[in-house]
Amino acid sequence: MPSRLDFAVRSLEGQEILPAGTPLNASVLASIASAGRVHRWEQRVLLAHGTVREDLALAARVGPYATVFGSADEYRDLELLMGQARLPDPCLRGLDWFQANDTYTYRHILMVFALSCLLVRRLGYSAPAAAAEAVAGPLHDFGKLCVPLAILLKRTALTRGERRQLEQHTLAGHVLLCHYIGEPEHFTSRVARDHHERRDGSGYPHGISLADQLVEIVAVCDIYDALVSPRPYRSAAFDNRSALEELTALAESGRISRDAVRLLVSVNRKDHPPPERCAVSLEKRGTAPARNLYGVFADGDGR
Repeated sequence: MPSRLDFAVRSLEGQEILPAGTPLNASVLASIASAGRVHRWEQRVLLAHGTVREDLALAARVGPYATVFGSADEYRDLELLMGQARLPDPCLRGLDWFQANDTYTYRHILMVFALSCLLVRRLGYSAPAAAAEAVAGPLHDFGKLCVPLAILLKRTALTRGERRQLEQHTLAGHVLLCHYIGEPEHFTSRVARDHHERRDGSGYPHGISLADQLVEIVAVCDIYDALVSPRPYRSAAFDNRSALEELTALAESGRISRDAVRLLVSVNRKDHPPPERCAVSLEKRGTAPARNLYGVFADGDGR
């Protein structure tokens, strides 16, 4: 599925990895992965970096996450799994940049990581295999390093050009992680590229039919946290009931995985029942925020 960059991809230090107009074919991706392997970046434990462990633990006790992550003992068990995640040094410096400049994205990538780990663990994947896959969580939005901060933090409607630049974070993340991890088809790189794809082919960047169970889990966690958390483009977060209704509607329409949504619903119940016993009524009983500019354009109506 070849594609072409509309905007240049640069490292955190401003080095141009690929210029605008570059076709992202197998040869190009193999070349930047090979160049990255020369550096041999040190791999460090994510939870030992900066305040990541403390920030995760604090966010896990706020709002619906207090139910989702369960008791203190349950969260400590999850920490053992998350503690196996190791990232290349440039990726950790990217997290530091988000923490200093875009707290919305910083918190979001940490919570998608934790929630992805939790759901993968609920599927029965044994460590360390589960950690190796779920580690994509803190890097799924890594390509937003290439999006101007003015766009990431904008509180008014985006223009179509700004939206196009924002959406390229998927391809930018794929390119950067190919470079830093050294493998074009590493699971982490694929999640960065594919977490906005949908089962019915309605997503981006390629409009493919998403059918990878673990990528779908990250995609569902990404949507859920985006709904229940503060965002610059709307007046308030969705209440938890409304968020689960939105996800259920997306699953019923065939856009996202029903199984992944059932997993999410199950951890939202206090006793964490088996996913097969969980469902959310399609009746709208939640209350969505009054002001939500997602999908609305400053230079025309939403798509």
